Amino acid sequence: MREYLLVMFSTAAVTYLLTGPVRKFAIRAGAMPPVRARDVHREPTPRLGGIAMFGGLCAGLLVASRLTNLGRVFNEGSSSDIKALLSGVGIMWVLGVLDDKWGVDALVKLGGQMIAAGVMVYQGITVISIPVPGVGPVALSPTLGMVITVALVVVMVNAVNFIDGLDGLAGGMVCIAGIAFFLYSYRLWYVYQISDAAPSVLFSALLIGMCLGFLPHNLHPARIFMGDSGSMMLGLMLAVSAVSITGRVDPDLITAQAGSQTATTHILVPIYIPLLLPLAVVALPLADLVLAVVRRSWAGRSPFAADKKHLHHRLLEIGHSHSRAVLIMYFWAALIAFGTVGISVTNTGRTVVLACAGLCLVGLVVLLLPWFRPKAPSAVQAFVPPRYRKGARAARGTAAAPVEAHAVLAGEEQPTVRLRTARAAADAPMAELSAGDQELLDRMGTGAHAVGEHRRN
Repeated sequence: MREYLLVMFSTAAVTYLLTGPVRKFAIRAGAMPPVRARDVHREPTPRLGGIAMFGGLCAGLLVASRLTNLGRVFNEGSSSDIKALLSGVGIMWVLGVLDDKWGVDALVKLGGQMIAAGVMVYQGITVISIPVPGVGPVALSPTLGMVITVALVVVMVNAVNFIDGLDGLAGGMVCIAGIAFFLYSYRLWYVYQISDAAPSVLFSALLIGMCLGFLPHNLHPARIFMGDSGSMMLGLMLAVSAVSITGRVDPDLITAQAGSQTATTHILVPIYIPLLLPLAVVALPLADLVLAVVRRSWAGRSPFAADKKHLHHRLLEIGHSHSRAVLIMYFWAALIAFGTVGISVTNTGRTVVLACAGLCLVGLVVLLLPWFRPKAPSAVQAFVPPRYRKGARAARGTAAAPVEAHAVLAGEEQPTVRLRTARAAADAPMAELSAGDQELLDRMGTGAHAVGEHRRN
């Protein structure tokens, strides 16, 4: 564990230190696209944060290669996984940098993602078999394994890319997914002595370090965005972590140590059905991806056409602040990811299911808070937020009256709005005028001086 933590913190430190210089480079290089209608931020913000993350990844791999135990991963059969990871990440990173600076067509990006996945399959990272308890590994044909691997990579990459819409959202959610996958794969490697799980543990540790090092610069208000160079790279690494362990775990080895077939089934819940755990740890991004494709296709638009109707945008629409919307997405991502891992740890999933159900209720209450406006008792008025105090709604209506009046003068409101505004103005008490203001008002009279009718006071 100490070596993995060292690699994780080394990756985080290098990523954090490189982000500042990369931000200056992005500004000088002009990688600051103007604010679009679907963007949430108000000022142009530099991108290319993926450059710093790629530097952190290389530094983490260099540190891991010099350690005693992790160094074996580079010298044994798993070394092909590391070479395949670097090849795929390199292609995805170059594609993302080009898109952040000059922009790349959506179909071209899709083709580049498939090429990166194909290169990794050619070098050995592919779904070889499906582990089934009591049956053993069920081998897949090379063609089927390649199709599953490429599809997983493309889906993961685009899912992470789709949620990169709020400050710190994509990095935080991928970090949560990486932690969940790290805990699961480390348990297989350390507790059950499955050496084939070691590359997945290393990739998860690198992924967590990259996210932790970049998040301090990317939290709201963000000073730099990771861009496609970062989001696509994170999605690919998450997919590689899943593929590198799928098909390499023999259920019979765990059965011999667990002592029963039932225990083995619970331990392998996330992987004996391939891709279940990877899909669970990024359930929200995948749901957002599916909804976006269905929504755009139903409207007759391209599935790659950007809009402002993602899950995080809807949280902002119903009244959540930027930071609260991000935290809500963090909460649900962690609940699904760690709940799935928890079921594989316990012999009975009843405790985990009950705990998740209770947390779901808490999450729903927080989710509906913008619509919930309770009136606190008078005795606790001073201890509750202003929005829940008595008279807060009336104060908001009074503050909105000048805005409505301005809209009426501009001719932008309907007659019903004019009538409501006039009534609000009539009911509002008139503030007392000072002696100077009263004298000025008397001199102005009815306003006829403005048209030149009254020449004398």
